[in-house]
Amino acid sequence: MSMRLAAAVFLAAMSAAAFAQKADSPLARGDVKFMQKAAADGMAEVELGRMAQQKAMRDEVKQFAARMVEDHGKAGEELKRIAAAHNVQLPAAPDEKHRKYIEKIGKQVGPDFDREYMKHMLSEHEQDVKEFREHAKARKPNAVSAFAAATLPTLEAHLQSARATYDITAASKRSGDRETGSTKK
Repeated sequence: MSMRLAAAVFLAAMSAAAFAQKADSPLARGDVKFMQKAAADGMAEVELGRMAQQKAMRDEVKQFAARMVEDHGKAGEELKRIAAAHNVQLPAAPDEKHRKYIEKIGKQVGPDFDREYMKHMLSEHEQDVKEFREHAKARKPNAVSAFAAATLPTLEAHLQSARATYDITAASKRSGDRETGSTKK
């Protein structure tokens, strides 16, 4: 067992060393700004997702929020690895704009919270898809453009899910229906 563990540690160290050697140094300013913005946005989506898992009334919103926490958490970890390989400093917390929004939405309750959260997620993912799509098409491919390209399909799926979930929350307001926490069949 210890031989197997030693082999795994050795392979992980060798992979990290190979990745570090392949690191494009230095990154262009646009790559660094993209990484920093993606990190701040991702942390905000994780924090909002955790809040929504607690506050949302509708199951669809809670499920969407859980996916945001999981997927954006994973993407954030990958972004941290890339940043470390390139000596890029990422923000430690969401930026001021996101902090203010998190505080504002935290005051919402019930169906109003669900609608506001999903409206925000729809808007954020429309912007994210646009930015990641542009960055994935970099003239000089590197680890950052590869990250953008690899993350883009997940963000596109988030956007589709955000649209569908927002439509459910918006339709319930139009019909005057008071959400019960699940979709009526």
